[in-house]
Amino acid sequence: MHKKDPAQIVKEFHRLQSRQIIAIAITLFSVMLCAVLYKRPGVLGDFSKGTLFGAQVVAIASFLVYSSVNWRCPSCGKMLGPDIHRRGCKKCGVRLR
Repeated sequence: MHKKDPAQIVKEFHRLQSRQIIAIAITLFSVMLCAVLYKRPGVLGDFSKGTLFGAQVVAIASFLVYSSVNWRCPSCGKMLGPDIHRRGCKKCGVRLR
């Protein structure tokens, strides 16, 4: 098994963390945009309640799928859990910051 350099692990974690934060922002924006379009019909066109709800479900599902691929420990590959500002991996113990 190839052991990674601790500095490389920290750098890779920061890259993962940045992408995760961007994904959170995009998802929140999409869900909120659908909510605004529901409350103010006609701003960007008429959308049915089902269409807007479907768009919200797709945004959230896409985020969950992306997170399951992206939010993994750079050392062991296990899921990192819900803490976006974690200091280390609970599975392998590697420092992430």
